[in-house]
Amino acid sequence: MSPISSISMSPNGGASITEIDGRHSVNFAAPRGFATKLKSAMKETLFPDDPFRQFKNGETRRDRIVKGVQYFVPMFEWLSTYNLRLFWSDLVAGLTITSLAIPQGISYAKLAEIPPIIGLYSSFVPPLVYAIFGSSRQMAVGTIAAASLLLYQTVSSVAMPENDPVLYVHLIFTTTFITGAFQAALGILRLGILVDFLSHSTITGFMGGTAVILCLQQLKGIFGMKHFSSHTSLISVLKAIVANRHEIRWETTVMGVIFVAFLMFTKY
Repeated sequence: MSPISSISMSPNGGASITEIDGRHSVNFAAPRGFATKLKSAMKETLFPDDPFRQFKNGETRRDRIVKGVQYFVPMFEWLSTYNLRLFWSDLVAGLTITSLAIPQGISYAKLAEIPPIIGLYSSFVPPLVYAIFGSSRQMAVGTIAAASLLLYQTVSSVAMPENDPVLYVHLIFTTTFITGAFQAALGILRLGILVDFLSHSTITGFMGGTAVILCLQQLKGIFGMKHFSSHTSLISVLKAIVANRHEIRWETTVMGVIFVAFLMFTKY
């Protein structure tokens, strides 16, 4: 006698083994259709963390509302378990980051040719917002040098900060607002997957090019020059240095070289 007592065939070709040796029931599901496969692939791509999982446990309507609020505002999830020990740890971490964020915010504002006070606001406002709406404890939020340079190069083609500083700052605010709207839209639509289409060589080249551009822009401060190129290309910067070489001050140059050497060797 065969160990398989009964086999049935489904209309779409899928087999269903109902009994094996009188003990087990095995069911081969029918192949999934195209719509089902597409829906599953889209969900895995756009929502890999399954943000709606907390609404599937059959709780009351009030519990689902609370979990929904906690998902969109994660602060309400950990605030109830916050204690004094965590506060002291956050205080030490905050003081450490502040010692970096203040000079960093001022220097980034200088790269964008905007008042330093704006750089200070951009240093501590984003972390405060992220503390409320963010979900990662290892995320660093704030401005970056490449964005500051890109802002200056883009907006200065319309209004120079030396000629019309008020219009220049207003255009900076408008540009950053539109950028934030785009970033919010990308986050809501879960379009972070677009980064997966960027190859590693592209990202590496972008980071390397950004580092070169930043180093070139620092030459103005190291040499103590008042006039410099508004462009970020290597040739433009070298032409500006040669054309304004009479402005180079040896005092600031020596001090700049000493600081660069200090930063390079202190990591050892």
